[in-house]
Amino acid sequence: MNYSPDEVIEHVFDFITSHKDRNSLSLVCKSWCRIERFSRRRVFIGNCYAISPDRLIARFPALKSLTLKGKPHFADFNLVPPDWGAFVYPWVQALANARIGLEELRLKRMVVSDESLELLSRCFPNFKSLVLVSCEGFTTDGLAAIAANCRFLRELDLQENEVDDHRGQWLSCFPESCTSLVSLNFACLKGEINLTTLERLVVRSPNLKSLRLNRAVPLDTLQRILVRAPQLVDLGTGSYVHDPCPEVYNRLKAAIEMCNSVRSLSGFLEVSPHFMAAIYPICPNLTFLNLSYAPGLHGDELIKLIQHCRSLQRLWMLDCIGDKGLGVVASTCKELQELRVFPSDPFGDGNSAVTEEGLVAISAGCSKLNSLLYFCQQMTNAALITVAKNCPNFIRFRLCILDPQKPDAVTMQPLDEGFGAIVQSCKGLKRLSLSGLLTDQVFRYIGMFAEQLEMLSIAFAGESDKGMLHVLNGCKNLRKLEIMDCPFGNTALLQDVGKYETMRSLWMSSCEVTLGGCKMIAKKMPRLNVEIINDNDEMEFSIVDEQKVEKMYLYRTLVGHRKDAPDYVWIL
Repeated sequence: MNYSPDEVIEHVFDFITSHKDRNSLSLVCKSWCRIERFSRRRVFIGNCYAISPDRLIARFPALKSLTLKGKPHFADFNLVPPDWGAFVYPWVQALANARIGLEELRLKRMVVSDESLELLSRCFPNFKSLVLVSCEGFTTDGLAAIAANCRFLRELDLQENEVDDHRGQWLSCFPESCTSLVSLNFACLKGEINLTTLERLVVRSPNLKSLRLNRAVPLDTLQRILVRAPQLVDLGTGSYVHDPCPEVYNRLKAAIEMCNSVRSLSGFLEVSPHFMAAIYPICPNLTFLNLSYAPGLHGDELIKLIQHCRSLQRLWMLDCIGDKGLGVVASTCKELQELRVFPSDPFGDGNSAVTEEGLVAISAGCSKLNSLLYFCQQMTNAALITVAKNCPNFIRFRLCILDPQKPDAVTMQPLDEGFGAIVQSCKGLKRLSLSGLLTDQVFRYIGMFAEQLEMLSIAFAGESDKGMLHVLNGCKNLRKLEIMDCPFGNTALLQDVGKYETMRSLWMSSCEVTLGGCKMIAKKMPRLNVEIINDNDEMEFSIVDEQKVEKMYLYRTLVGHRKDAPDYVWIL
């Protein structure tokens, strides 16, 4: 057999960007494992407690880009206490001590302190990219440190974070020599912004392609920014509100007409609907439109906007679009691949403006649709069966009925057959979220047909342990399973404990699992961490094994029990 020199193999590896493929390459032989170790520049860690920083550094000493996820997904629904863990500081400290040449850091659901951002900004001289998604614990003081000290910063992307605004002058900390910015997103910040500083920063950033503003940036500032940055590809407006002055409108429209490169549009946190026509000139080129934070835009103005967006591939919006508006989307956006419809009033009276009619219309008009998140008031089996026939290429299908146990709106039957049609027709389905009245039969369908499923979220569904067993026995590629308020207990949990070593995590809350069952799985599988989250102080650790647990989080780990668990988290 002829062997290629290591340098050739390493050069070939450079063209392989998939984390999964890189992991597979390292298993071929010892030589490839060694080459992969020293050539890996980008690492993804889906659970910050699955491995330690020291072990990561020993495995990949040439690391330059790290993506790290912290809290479980259900933290997005306030099911994980805010002080549960997922602190980024130990990771930054370990990387700094090892003199790793970190250039990019992407964090999701992590606790990020100002101290960690200060350390990050001072210990990595070539640092270029910081992306924080659904993170907490830091203030604008930490952002000021990043701005002041990261001389080669190209990207600062803040998405849906909880940020305390200690001073609104953090943008002023970017030095005058900073000309490297390519992407700047501070839409989630609530505080005031130094508008003059922002404009100057934009002017001296000729390579700026993505800019998303917060609601403190008024319309006249937006107009001046667009004049100075017509090269933008991704634009997030701030406060799109102004007096209906013709001169202001004309200046804005002229500035927008210069922005021929814009492909992604978001924002409109506050909006004057009569100014929306100024956006129309760039709409034909848009491939992504995000109106999920624009409650002031609805009715005819929203429909008029959609009618100008014939090239959309991704569309996020609120349910005030209505079934009629979704019909317009279906007839206009023939290239649509991803649709997300969020509730405009999730805690209101439940009168959602979209139903199964809108979803059926979308499926009939948008045959390329492969990703869906749909909040609605009702659904029917017939509608889901039609959707499955019209759009067999779904990779992600997440349906949330605001009344989570509501049956078929016409027949009053469970929605088993509808979701069964989805998993049977969509062979490539990787992520699924269920809603509505469901029996064990739907889980039988999932276990039989959802061969590629990687993530499943379940709430208020099923009748017995058989439902969970159908999923665990049938879904060979399952990586994350999230269960809430379902009648699944120890029998399902303990049937095949070896399955959990092939998964990233299992979350169960308000189910029938007992402390004894959790202890048993922890004893049988020492490479799993089994956490009992008792944040309501209604349980004592010395209670009998028959006591039901409120929240259990089980995950695979290579480093044993974590050391930073709060008192209310019991690691068995």
